[in-house]
Order: sequence, then structure tokens, then C-alpha cells
Amino acid sequence: MASACSLSSFLSPPLPCPSRNEHSSHLASARVSVRCAAPLGYRPRRREPSHPATPSSSSRRGGGGGGASGRGAAVAAPPKPKPKPKPKPTPTPAPAPRKRHWKEGEFPGASEGSAPRPPPRTPIKNLKKKADDRAAAAAWACTVTEALADRIQKRQWEDALEVFEMLREQPFYHPKEGTYMKLLILLGKSGQPARAQQLFDSMIEEGLQPTSGLYTALLAAYSRNDLLDEAYQVLNTMKTLPLCQPDVYTYSTLIKACVDALRFDLVDSLYKEMDERSIHPNTVTQNIVLSGYGKAGKFDEMERVLSGMLENSSCRPDIWSMNIILGLFGNMSQVEMMEKWYEKFREYGIEPETRTFNILIGAYGKRRMYDKMSAVMEYMRKLAFPWTTSTYNNVIEAFADVADAKNMELAFDQMRAEGMKADTKTFCCLINGFSNAGLFHKVVSSVKLAERLEITKNTMFFNAVISACAKAGDLIEMDRVFKTMKNRHCEPDAMTYSILVEAYKKEGMRDKIYDLEQENPGLVGTVVAA
Repeated sequence: MASACSLSSFLSPPLPCPSRNEHSSHLASARVSVRCAAPLGYRPRRREPSHPATPSSSSRRGGGGGGASGRGAAVAAPPKPKPKPKPKPTPTPAPAPRKRHWKEGEFPGASEGSAPRPPPRTPIKNLKKKADDRAAAAAWACTVTEALADRIQKRQWEDALEVFEMLREQPFYHPKEGTYMKLLILLGKSGQPARAQQLFDSMIEEGLQPTSGLYTALLAAYSRNDLLDEAYQVLNTMKTLPLCQPDVYTYSTLIKACVDALRFDLVDSLYKEMDERSIHPNTVTQNIVLSGYGKAGKFDEMERVLSGMLENSSCRPDIWSMNIILGLFGNMSQVEMMEKWYEKFREYGIEPETRTFNILIGAYGKRRMYDKMSAVMEYMRKLAFPWTTSTYNNVIEAFADVADAKNMELAFDQMRAEGMKADTKTFCCLINGFSNAGLFHKVVSSVKLAERLEITKNTMFFNAVISACAKAGDLIEMDRVFKTMKNRHCEPDAMTYSILVEAYKKEGMRDKIYDLEQENPGLVGTVVAA
């Protein structure tokens, strides 16, 4: 085989380099001679067939034609190159088994590359399934209890009772006193005293020991719906139970029912009974009586109660006393008396709050004293008192009463822009304002908006819609709304029947009035007689 020098010359002949000097030529020749010279007695080693010959290996193994120099070897004719054998494919080593990286919380099962693990113990039958079922049940209970609290907060008593019955069927759920208390109060405020009594009876049947607070909540459910006889029966039952004796809150609740019914003779008897049982009235009790005398127009008795509160250190007047009296004169549009009492309470050392300013705004709005109304609102901003939903409701109501739909809408838009949540009274004022202005298409849009916002639809809301239908002369729609009101278990009041009777009278529909009298002879008879 030719030397490496001859092979390289054959593949790439040397080009003349006139710039290379003679000394450098000799050095290059000497290097080549040293590289290509073979020692005496040298025998080339048999080449491995698996490793093909390379030019460098040939130059190290091949002799230069019996010790010939590199230049002489270049003159000799090179032999024909032998075909290179195809290299055998090198077997790829088997990859090492990859170890799995387990996430936190996963079970680290054994893999091929991991260390041998002892055989797992035989699991207890259905142990994991039982644990999963228990966890899922706890999560489900938490979700349903949250749904129950949401229904109670939104005052959706039917949905709340449905969710509560669903929970009671579960073996892991045991309702406590607080849950029954909230449901009883909700049913009382929703005009469902009979449902409240049923819930109370089922509570006792399940073995829950009643308390004074639960009996007071049941008594309040009857009192809110003017059922004084049933409320007194609850009071008498409490007197017979050693662990459920009536307290000041029980008597205050019953006194409020008597005050609302203008039964001041019963109020005096309850005061005497409290004194016999060594139960002293507190500020809340006195404020209830104060409000009752004011609403009845008995201002002398009202001032007498207020003077007694000032003399008694245990029940001195507070901000609620101030708001009650200001609200009384404000609702009667007696602005001068309201301002007079405002100054009196300031002299007593009682500072106003947001509710106090809202009462002033509402009173000024009813009297169309918009300058004073704006001044109070600016004063609230100056003192860093926030405008609330009640603040905007008073402004919207002031514009609704005079059919100023433009300013009413502006106030409502500003209310929503500031993130205030509209309530039932807001939409009642909007519906009344649009109906007073003759914009009945906006009444429909307001009702749809209230539906989207899940506004609570109580008797006041349905009265506003029924009144709007009556003003539009659409008695068919009015009857439909009245039917929907009853289907939703929303009890009509005297205002409802008054609107219906007036609308039927205007159209000469005596048969409709007769049907209403048969349905509720007490309320309708009073309305017709008036």
C-alpha cells in the first residue's frame, strides 16, 4: 500500500510555492522522512477487518519501498485501492430503565429501576372507598350548608326549607340551634307563621331542647304577622318551662306587636308584668314604645317616655332614639319639628350617623326641598360618611314622586356606577316613577332587570307592579300579576286590595270586587267601606 504522502499527493497534487524558501523545504522533508521511515525488521500488523484503514494508519505502517525516502515513494505508481469493507453496525446498548418521578401525594409504586420493595400488606376491604365517600360527603355537606345560608340571606324561604329538608335526610347532618333560629326568623319575616310553628314542632320531635331564644323567635313570627293571641300563647308556654323563662327580649318583641296594633293598654300590662318578674326594660324596649306613641300621634306620651329615658342611667336615649323621632316627623313632612329635635339630640351629646342623614334626605325630598337635600349629601361627603343604598333610594324616590324620570334614571345610573347594590325599594321607586311618567315600556324593562339581579319580590314590589298595570289600564296583566303574587305565597295587604278595588271601580267591574270580598272579607270590606 502506498504511503500517506503518496496518497495525499494523488488526491491533491502539491502546488508550487515560490514564496517558500529552501530552508523550510529541508525541514519539511526531514519531518516527512522521520514519519515515513520504518525500522529494520518491521512487519506490519494484521489489520482488524472491523476497523477500516485510514490515511494516518497507513503512513505509520507502510514502509517506503525498502527504506526509500518520501520523495522517491511519491514517484512510484500507487496500487489500486482495495474496496473498503462495510463497517458492521455497532449494537446500541439497552437504555437504562427510567425512574419515575412521583408527584407529592401519589403512591410511589415500584419500577424496574427502583430498589426492590417489600410486598405491600393486604389492604383492608373498602377502606379507601369508605374514606373517599366520607370526604365526598363532608364536601357535599359543606356545599349544601352554604346553599342554605345563601337562601336565608336572600330571604328565599321556600328554597331554604327545601335545602334544609335535603340536609336533614343525611345521617351526618345534625342541625343546631342557630340554624333553627335563622329559619324561624326568616319565616316570620316572610309572613309564614304557620310554617314556623311546624318547623318548631319538628325540632322538638327530633329531640332538640328548646331555649328561650327559640321560643322568642317563634313568638316574633306571630308578632310580625299581627297574631297577638298566638304570641301570648307562646309567652304563657314559656312561663311554665323552668329553662325557657321569658326575658327582656321576649317582652320587647311582644310590646312591639302591641304597639303596632295600637294596643297601648296591653303595653301597660306587660310593663307591670316585667316589673313583677324583676325584668327591667332597656333602651330597645323604650325606643319601641317611643316609636309607637309617635306613630299614633301621642306626642305628649312620647316626650314623657323620652324624659324618663334621660333620667334613667340604665336606658338613656341613643342614636336609635334620635333616628326614630326624626323619622316620625320626617314621614309626616313636619320638617321644622324634625330640625328642632335634631338640634335637641345634638345637645344631648348624640352624634348623627349615616342613617340619620338618610332620614333628613328623605324628608327634604318629599317636601321637594332639593337645595337642602343636596346640602346634606355634600355634608356627608365632607364628613366622610359614605352614600349607601338608602341614600340613593331616597333621592330616586324624591324624583319618582314628581315623575321626573330623567333625574331618577341619572341617580340610578350613578348608584350602579359607584357599586351600590339595588334592593327591592330601589325597583319599587323606579317602577312607580316610570308609571307616574307614563313610560310603561320602562316599567317592563325594570321588572326584567329586577329578575336578572335576583331582587327579592315581596308585597311592596308586587304592589308597585300592580299599580303600574292599573295606571296603564291593562287589567288583564294586573290580574296575572296578582295571581303570580299569590302563587309565590306573597300575602296581599290592604294596599294591594285598595289598588285592585279602585281599578275595578273605574271600569265598573263589580263582579271582580265581589270575588275579592269573598276571598278576603276582612281587608276588602274595609277598603270598600272606605
